[in-house]
Amino acid sequence: MRTVVFDLDGTLVDTSGDLIAAGNACFRDMGLGDLLDPARDQKTAVRGARAMLRLGLERAGQLDDAVVDAQFQPLLDHYARAISTHTTLYPGAMAAVDALTADGYRVAICTNKPLGLTQQLLTALGIDGRFHAVLGADSTPTPKPHAGHLIATVQAAGGDMARCLLVGDTETDAKTAAAAGVPAVLVTFGPAGADMAALRPAALLDHFDDLPAVVRNLIG
Repeated sequence: MRTVVFDLDGTLVDTSGDLIAAGNACFRDMGLGDLLDPARDQKTAVRGARAMLRLGLERAGQLDDAVVDAQFQPLLDHYARAISTHTTLYPGAMAAVDALTADGYRVAICTNKPLGLTQQLLTALGIDGRFHAVLGADSTPTPKPHAGHLIATVQAAGGDMARCLLVGDTETDAKTAAAAGVPAVLVTFGPAGADMAALRPAALLDHFDDLPAVVRNLIG
């Protein structure tokens, strides 16, 4: 079966506002105040909790890997308590997903967000049940950019690695697709959009309206 696999943060949904709010909540608990900026630090936010913790602590002159490790779970806890306050789907995202499903494609999510938080967010946004498979960072022993994460996602969706592609928004997604030997489609509207062309993906996506045609061109 032809399969389209999506990254989540920065690809289907803009989660940066809620991620940064969770990071700042951690820093306030530590007595450091808000160290992350919702506009300036979007690119770091979609790289995950540890990246945000490292950036904030570096700005405070207190970067310490032990502190990053200790604050990782508290940040996730803050995030879980307010997971969809600012988060929005990118325009046309679910219309494209539904169009692909109607055309007979399998659709899936492969994200480095923990599975529990992923499922919580999909439910909050009202889009749970719209994908044939959803795998998080803790769903496999080797998350992205390891090919195994993508392969496991395609298998769970009932798809075929010979006819699939990955839609993402970061270098991690580009590396994952390359490792698995499948095309990467990178969005230009995510936080790191301006950097995507340099990664030389199979296609760049400026709007989800264009995705069905891009998919047909790449995997039939």
